[in-house]
Amino acid sequence: MADLKYKRVLLKLSGEALGGENGFGIDVSAAEAIATRIRGVYEMGVQVGVVTGAGNLWRGRQGLDRGMDRATADYMGMLGTVMNSLVLMDALERQKVLTRVMSAIEMRALAEPYIRRRAIRHFEKGRVVIFSAGTGNPYFSTDTAAALRGTEVAVDVLIKATKVDGVYDADPKKHPDARKFVELTYADFISRRLGVMDATAVTLCMENSLPILVLNLWDEHALFRALEGEAVGTLIHG
Repeated sequence: MADLKYKRVLLKLSGEALGGENGFGIDVSAAEAIATRIRGVYEMGVQVGVVTGAGNLWRGRQGLDRGMDRATADYMGMLGTVMNSLVLMDALERQKVLTRVMSAIEMRALAEPYIRRRAIRHFEKGRVVIFSAGTGNPYFSTDTAAALRGTEVAVDVLIKATKVDGVYDADPKKHPDARKFVELTYADFISRRLGVMDATAVTLCMENSLPILVLNLWDEHALFRALEGEAVGTLIHG
């Protein structure tokens, strides 16, 4: 533990990461693969929090394009994050990792209500904490929820897990000559409108000096190397 750069982290996962190859629905094997990554970090002695999106289950844009109320669409997305959190919890606990799901919307039969001090206590007792239901409020993304929870429970870094090895100035899949950034300031990230994370989330991290690390979760070694202090992915900081 003493040799690690980050000792308490929050991992932000997209919902699509739990959707397998097509990005839709819930793929239990994908959840198990993510749980294996998290278990490796957990076994290093790192305290781990997780926030998931819900894009694999519900895309609010579909409803909004048909005139759905924005708040209703957002609440449906929050419920989707609870489903994703439960499948990830199950995958972790089958790998003998103590896990708690906390929800910003009260549903005691499924998850603990989010209480900041209780979440910190879970970390101190060696449990992985999955924060679900976003912030509990419409109009905020799960990226912003991750920035908020990460700030509240005093993580050392917010890790944005993607399928790309960092932040580029263009989509590297469409533009082979796209340039990768090793480091960015918060202001540069926002001014360039890079789109990897929403501006509200980045602004919240900037105001609270919470660094953001964007890396490829599917690279077998990237996450572990980053925790040991190697330059991996793109670091967004002050």
